[in-house]
Amino acid sequence: MARFRRKTCLTLTGLILFIFVVIIILKSLRPEGLGFGSPFGLGLFPQLRRAEGDNVQPHVPRDMDGTSGKIRSEERASEPEAALGQFPAPNYNLHVFYYTWYGNPKFDGKYIHWDHPILPHWDPKVAAGYPNGRHSPPEDIGANFYPALGVYSSRDPSVVEAHMQQIRTAGVGVLAVSWYPPDMRDDNGEPTDEIVPLLFDVAHKYQVKVVFHIEPYKGRDDLSMYNSVKYLVERYGEHPAFYRHRTSSGKLLPLFYVYDSYLLNSDKWASLLKDTGRHTVRNTPFDGLFIALLVEEKHKKEILAGGFDGVYTYFATNGFSYGSSHSNWRTIKSFCDSNNLMFIPSVGPGYMDTSIRPWNFQNTRNRINGKYYETAFSAALEARADVISITSFNEWHEGSQIEKAVPKTAGQTKYQDYLPHKSDAYLEITRKWAEKFDKEREKWLV
Repeated sequence: MARFRRKTCLTLTGLILFIFVVIIILKSLRPEGLGFGSPFGLGLFPQLRRAEGDNVQPHVPRDMDGTSGKIRSEERASEPEAALGQFPAPNYNLHVFYYTWYGNPKFDGKYIHWDHPILPHWDPKVAAGYPNGRHSPPEDIGANFYPALGVYSSRDPSVVEAHMQQIRTAGVGVLAVSWYPPDMRDDNGEPTDEIVPLLFDVAHKYQVKVVFHIEPYKGRDDLSMYNSVKYLVERYGEHPAFYRHRTSSGKLLPLFYVYDSYLLNSDKWASLLKDTGRHTVRNTPFDGLFIALLVEEKHKKEILAGGFDGVYTYFATNGFSYGSSHSNWRTIKSFCDSNNLMFIPSVGPGYMDTSIRPWNFQNTRNRINGKYYETAFSAALEARADVISITSFNEWHEGSQIEKAVPKTAGQTKYQDYLPHKSDAYLEITRKWAEKFDKEREKWLV
């Protein structure tokens, strides 16, 4: 029995010595400054480990609140500013017309505008010689060119992001967004005012400003226009992306393009735009610069009588109207200078709408590998335009877009493309002329 106890004691003593040696060895292998730690191995998972001693800091994920989280937020805030360095400076005297009416099943439950109907000629005899019906996306769309982003939705944040990047690549500073009042829409689309906040936020991220291109919505008159302008200023006027133009008197005023302004007589416009008008915006918080569409030469008189602040020409087809004819721009500029009006000619890269108006081939203007676009820019600079507008960023139905397009063949349909140039060819041409326009303006102001 005594021998058994002796053996047991020796065994226990040996076991204790063994454990002690193992502990010493393990401890020597741990990093300095740490205690022995949890017996459950939580040291292998630092995000779960509690601090043990003054030298150990708890692990905080970088995206959580706290010091590390704040550092991360600052890093994120600086990222867009650093990224903007890759783009040319935005030219705020260069505006581009922009459309938010596109939709697809993923974001809108159906295709919108890409399935544009084929519009019949007004003469039934002529119309009988052309196809009718609607286009059937995604392979068959209502356009002669095919977008690099595919049949996108204007509600898709990634699309808006890509568009703003393209706009900044082009050196454009102001987006003129086509606008209908809430719950109103164009003949082939859906209401789009709810998309505008997203547009403003992403535009601001890229230092792009936004103006409104007010469409001829149903019931547009002096009173409804007053309410529309009031709505736009009250809802968006405090946003940093809301554009204001500095006038010769030093005032900063919002600018509004008014499409098909000639549809309303000058008396109605005077009610809104003259100081003595019944529904005047003048000298109110809703005052601004209202730019009329000049189509025919006779519209000059009506524009003056209506109290407008300037004119634009919109159409990308040289020779289509008096206003859109490059040869008339110097004369129009003289008229504007004589009457203290802004002159904003509209330049375009070309025009082709035969996918929706197959009978309208006489108004097609080929791009000539960019020469048509450059000729328009040159004419605008020669006329000493106050601002230059571009028709358009993405009016795909009329083939006036500068947005990226790609070659595509679908069945028997071969879409037009920008070859032999790359998909961003018209963004690069715009960038070049944005810089030229800026330099020319500096000379004019000397």
